[in-house]
Amino acid sequence: MSAIFLSASVPLVANGTYHETANPFLIQCAVRELVVAVIRKHKLVWGGHPSITPMIWTICDDLGVDYADSVILYQSKFFEDVFPEENERFRNVIFTDSVDEDRDASLSLMRKEMLSRKDLVAAVFIGGMDGVEVECEMFREFQPDAIVLPVPSPGGGALSLAKKQGNFTEDEMLNIDFARIFHAQITEGLDKSAK
Repeated sequence: MSAIFLSASVPLVANGTYHETANPFLIQCAVRELVVAVIRKHKLVWGGHPSITPMIWTICDDLGVDYADSVILYQSKFFEDVFPEENERFRNVIFTDSVDEDRDASLSLMRKEMLSRKDLVAAVFIGGMDGVEVECEMFREFQPDAIVLPVPSPGGGALSLAKKQGNFTEDEMLNIDFARIFHAQITEGLDKSAK
C-alpha cells in the first residue's frame, strides 16, 4: 500500500508570523478531509505534532479505521517528555533517536527517516510553520516524482509554499472545498500516474 505524507500544525504565536494568516478551524477541516479522502487506499504518514496527532486519532476513531493498517506516526525521542497522550493509542509509532539533546538535529534525523520511505507517493502541507517549509524541501529531494500539494486557504507555512510555487490562481488560493481538492489532486492524480 502506498503512503501519503502529511505535514501540518496549528501555528503558534511565539513562532514567527505564520499565525497571522492561519485559521485553526480550516486547518482542522483540511486535515479531516485529507484523512477521509485517502485513508482507505493509502497509509497516512506524519511526524507527531501536539496539535495534529490528537486530531488524526479522533478522525480515525470516528471512521472506525484500524490504525495499524492505516497510519504511521513518526516521533523523535527528543520530545519524549511532551508526547501527546494519543501517541499511546497508536501501535505503529516509529521512534527516532534523540541526537545529542539537540532539537534541530533530532528533528532532522526524524525527517530524513520519515521522508526517505520508499512507499511515499504524495505530500500534503496544511497550515504549519517553518517546519512545513523544511519538510517540503526535504520531501522534494527524497521524492522528486511524487505529488506535492500545499493547501493555501488555511494559511500558515502552507500558504507560503503555495505562493512560492506560484501556480495557484486566486480562486485556488482561497478554495476551502477540501474534499474536492484532495479528490482532484491526490486521488485522481495518483490514479493518472498509475496508468
